[in-house]
Amino acid sequence: MSNVKYILRIALMLLLITSVMAAALAAVNQFTEPMIAAYQAEKTQKAIEMVLPGGGEEISFTDASGMVSTVYASETGYAVEVNPVGFDGAITMMVGIDTQGNVLGIRVISHTETAGLGAVAAADSAKGEAFRNQFLGLVNGIVVDGEENSIDSMSGATITSKAVTAGVNAALDFVANLG
Repeated sequence: MSNVKYILRIALMLLLITSVMAAALAAVNQFTEPMIAAYQAEKTQKAIEMVLPGGGEEISFTDASGMVSTVYASETGYAVEVNPVGFDGAITMMVGIDTQGNVLGIRVISHTETAGLGAVAAADSAKGEAFRNQFLGLVNGIVVDGEENSIDSMSGATITSKAVTAGVNAALDFVANLG
């Protein structure tokens, strides 16, 4: 009988500790959630302005590909938020496209790619900028390591390179189908 009491006492202590910790985590989450949302909105707004000079207004749309999440339009073009799947999960990025269907710019908003490899696509470094700048001026149907209308993949990060390219192509397809 003493073993049962001992086990119940330990189980109740663990239940009490986990309940207190869960309540503490919930309180911290409730406190930080608005700040995180504000930071994410600011980061998205900066990405829009980087790929579409002057920014744009959000428009309603339907997307058959499932990759386009938000679209912003202006007189000069579109900023399209896409979510391709990379090596280690979704890559949220903003793609700027002018009214003639040319890529104006790319900005990665969030990702979970491998540091030093796929994460280079989002890095504010010479390699990251060089990778993203390859897309400038290209049109629909971009391929990786091809002959025409192509970009060079990042060394050791072919899956990420293909995912970013798929996201850019999804944005280009979407804008082309807007009419």
